Amino acid sequence: MHPVALLSACLLGAALNVAALYTWKPVHTGAGGGFIPNVIFNQKQKGLAFLRTDIGGAYKLNADGITWSPLLDFANNTQSDYWGVESIATDPVNTQNLYIEVGLYTNDWDPYNGTMLISRDQGSTFASIPLPFKVGGNMPGRGAGERLVIDPQQNNVLYLGARSGHGLYKSVDSGVTWNKVQSLNATGNFVPDPTDTTGYYSDPLGVGWVIFDTTSPKIAAGTSRIFVGVEAENSPSIWVTEDAGATWAPVPGQNTTYITHKAVLSPAEKSLYVTYVDTAGPFDGSHGWIGKYNITSGIWTNVTPAQAVADNYYGFGGISVDLSGKPGTVMAASLNEYYPDAQIWRSLDGGATWSVLYSASYPPPNYDLVVTRYYDWDISSAPWIQSYSTQIGWGIEGLEIDPFDSNHFLYGTGLTLYGSTNLLLWDTVHNITLSNMSNGVEETAVLDLISPPVGAHLLSAVGDIGGWTHDNLDVAPTTLHLPIFGTDLSIDYAGLQPYSIVRIGSSAGQIATSGDGGHTWALYANAPTLSGGNIQYSANATTILWASSTGVYVAKNNGTFVASTGIPTGAIIKADKANDAYFYGTSGGWIYVSSNGGTSFTKVNLLGSATSANAIAVNTLGTAGELWVSTAIGLWHSKDFGKTVIGLSGNLSQAWSISVGAPAATGGIPALFAAAVVSNVYGIFRSDDGGASWTQINDASHGFGSTSGVILVGDPRIYKRVYVGAGGRGIAYGN
Repeated sequence: MHPVALLSACLLGAALNVAALYTWKPVHTGAGGGFIPNVIFNQKQKGLAFLRTDIGGAYKLNADGITWSPLLDFANNTQSDYWGVESIATDPVNTQNLYIEVGLYTNDWDPYNGTMLISRDQGSTFASIPLPFKVGGNMPGRGAGERLVIDPQQNNVLYLGARSGHGLYKSVDSGVTWNKVQSLNATGNFVPDPTDTTGYYSDPLGVGWVIFDTTSPKIAAGTSRIFVGVEAENSPSIWVTEDAGATWAPVPGQNTTYITHKAVLSPAEKSLYVTYVDTAGPFDGSHGWIGKYNITSGIWTNVTPAQAVADNYYGFGGISVDLSGKPGTVMAASLNEYYPDAQIWRSLDGGATWSVLYSASYPPPNYDLVVTRYYDWDISSAPWIQSYSTQIGWGIEGLEIDPFDSNHFLYGTGLTLYGSTNLLLWDTVHNITLSNMSNGVEETAVLDLISPPVGAHLLSAVGDIGGWTHDNLDVAPTTLHLPIFGTDLSIDYAGLQPYSIVRIGSSAGQIATSGDGGHTWALYANAPTLSGGNIQYSANATTILWASSTGVYVAKNNGTFVASTGIPTGAIIKADKANDAYFYGTSGGWIYVSSNGGTSFTKVNLLGSATSANAIAVNTLGTAGELWVSTAIGLWHSKDFGKTVIGLSGNLSQAWSISVGAPAATGGIPALFAAAVVSNVYGIFRSDDGGASWTQINDASHGFGSTSGVILVGDPRIYKRVYVGAGGRGIAYGN
């Protein structure tokens, strides 16, 4: 067992010029910005709770009960898959014990097998245990679970449901070693799309959840009755053992039409509630079922809400029972109901009848939709959420009632975490306060960042939700970039007209410009059918250059886009920030330069023996013709529009994202920032002497995941300030 934090510290300490004085803070969005598959409450200690994200790590609820702290920010270049969290188990006997199963993908997108992170101090430090299989924290079906569970009657025993046909695993030494449960042959063979050649949709979902029946006797091996849900279709998916795992049998009478997704035990009723859907989730599903299994009688009851039966176009995800309140109190969520909103149901009689969080009708004479909401919506901590038409959310897989407080429940969506602290009002006045409760969670997939010399210090382009103009780094923005493109791929400002900004989305023709620093946007009038790639604005905002998926195109004076010549498809492009006529490109180890506003490019210079480049940075402080290019063999510099290129040393052997920041004194050498390898150490570095030497500015507590995936931008107004977009962990800024 290797203490991860200690190991990281030792490795980082081996680097030259380690800077210990950088302070890192998250750029605050207030609402996470990504999918939260589940919240896990400890069953013994009040107020102890954790949540998992699919690409942004794990979090612990703070003592204030309303904010969250990240647990896995130490993840460095070799631990980047730690931010894909498949399952969490918090010990119901010794509350100091915490187990986190991590890994991003089961296909070849992730080269690593999964890891079991074990903490004996509620997440302050971790030891890492390699698992014998890959883990899919960001794979289809990631909302199922929990896959990782601790035996509440014998807490050295843990079970873990694996994907990819690996089956069920068990540990009898508190997670240190794991062995396959040979007595259970069911492995969960459902695949969302068998024809998918990437392996993302064609990998079996595996064993989705494990539940110990605390009403059953304890025997020498632990809790005697255990239920296991495997992701299977048209065959038994729920299996039970009565002898602590020695033998297994399918639960009789179960639904085999749909896929079991989530389950919860109601000890007071001695019953199991199970939600089903017809596919993997979390963002699909057109049919489903909710079943209640009476363990004593062995009888299944269909408790699907009548409204859902009538609607008949979505399945079911999150489900929870009130362990401290009235027996038979259960809540469930739709998966996925998008119009007019997702739905959450609540029952006080064990699923016999249900009430809703809102109702919809189409009354005469116009038969227009009327939505009656039985809640107040508080998004004051993240007002930009109002940019969406839905309120309750989507992708609701994790829904949990606090086991110590019947008034408190939380649920995750594809965007944020919601909840309430006056839940019992649902049963009387039928009006609760539904609030955003993800303060401290930041899990956006950052795709591009800019820091103009005027206006907001930071603007972002992020996956799935778009991006923001960050007027205050410590306060949530009031709105997303509007109109919303879903995913903003790229964003740029004009160097000499910096309030002029352009951005593109991921779909064909999605391009918008702003003339006020990103606060308001207009769709580009002559939008082409281009998609993908990178967008750049010329220094005086007269020209837009788009390196699309089908080639490089240029538009001048708000006109139509035409093909730029002399530069290959797939080239990386960059606009000079001080000369309106110049753009730069790189492809195949060559630098390309345009001196006519992007109309045509000329191949001007080789980048040594590099066969490709990773990024281009330009001087953002008013000097034309100065650029840097990062490659797999180092960093290259030109001060004459690419005519002369010099390789920089400083022990930097490989670099990816690079950026220019403010100098120590006006007119001085600009600061350079690089996600790079320096003296064989991967990290984030700064140079104040033009690249002759480098100082590492990240530390053992801030690994920023995969170095090659980091997005950097230096602040042209504040010396040493840099903004970092790291994988799915949102944006951080360092001073």
